[in-house]
Amino acid sequence: MTQVRSEQLAAQVQRELAPVYFIHGDETLLVNECADSIRAAARGQGYSEREVFHVDAGFDWNRLLTACGSLSLFSERRLLELRLPGGKPGREGAAALTDYAQQVPEDTLLMILSAKLEPAARRSKWVQALDRAGVSVAVWPIDAGQLPAWIDQRLRAHGMHASHEALQALADRVEGNLLAADQEIEKLYLLHGAGEVDLETVTELVTDSARYDVYKLVDSALAGDAVHAQRVLAGLRGEGVEQVLVLWALTREIRSLAGMSRDVAGGTSPARVLAAHHVWDKRKALVGGALQRIRAPQWWSLLQRCTAIDRIIKGRAAGNGWDELLQLVLRLAGLRPA
Repeated sequence: MTQVRSEQLAAQVQRELAPVYFIHGDETLLVNECADSIRAAARGQGYSEREVFHVDAGFDWNRLLTACGSLSLFSERRLLELRLPGGKPGREGAAALTDYAQQVPEDTLLMILSAKLEPAARRSKWVQALDRAGVSVAVWPIDAGQLPAWIDQRLRAHGMHASHEALQALADRVEGNLLAADQEIEKLYLLHGAGEVDLETVTELVTDSARYDVYKLVDSALAGDAVHAQRVLAGLRGEGVEQVLVLWALTREIRSLAGMSRDVAGGTSPARVLAAHHVWDKRKALVGGALQRIRAPQWWSLLQRCTAIDRIIKGRAAGNGWDELLQLVLRLAGLRPA
């Protein structure tokens, strides 16, 4: 079994091509770049024929097995590209992939592009069979702390060098959107060229491409980051997102946390409460921190405020919906707005 990081793959395929490559992750840019590296290396080694399979609900897995068993009409070497957007091949697909991995055809390279695998899937027989047959590439997201360094590396590949302030400003503008970051780097290179990039240049040339969404708003508020939560809310408003959708996301989270806070106040341990409410592992610290910061009576007060804002949004009470949503978000973040 060979596991390779996404940033190592380009060098690995130049040394030796494995018969199977299994690329899985949700960062579209990085997944596509990994696939491009494999395609380029395969072309260089005579894999001139390429066949693409899109796995959907009605996919016939016999097509893949038939392609493996048939002779190529155009070349001696073929690249089979299997796109698995859901990350779950189903029982028939799992069996087909396991069989393939156990009897890999000669002169055929299989590249599988998949969504992120859940922990249970990574332990499954079909995934382990693919790992043993070739190379597994897990594409992990770039978190906020790593993003400036990632951008710096991309800039340097274009012959550009940016100050710390410029890197941070660019990271803030794209806010985790790697596709947007890559586009902005290309634009900087076209408009600025190689050389030093300062904060003023980034401010002038880079578009604010932050991905605002209601879930990011909720998480920012739960984390107590009032400044970021205000920015996200302003972004949602600027993008024309309906107030009722924003309120729905906030109400849903507040109602859930009100119930959890009641259970904790009743004597149940926070860990058991989080497990009972099926809180994802990656959100446990966030939700647990909010439960410590805001007590049970306050959660119910926030929920009552959601009801009042709903009446305002629907025109049944006086007030400005966006102003009220801002007040709610600030309270959720731990502030006491006037």
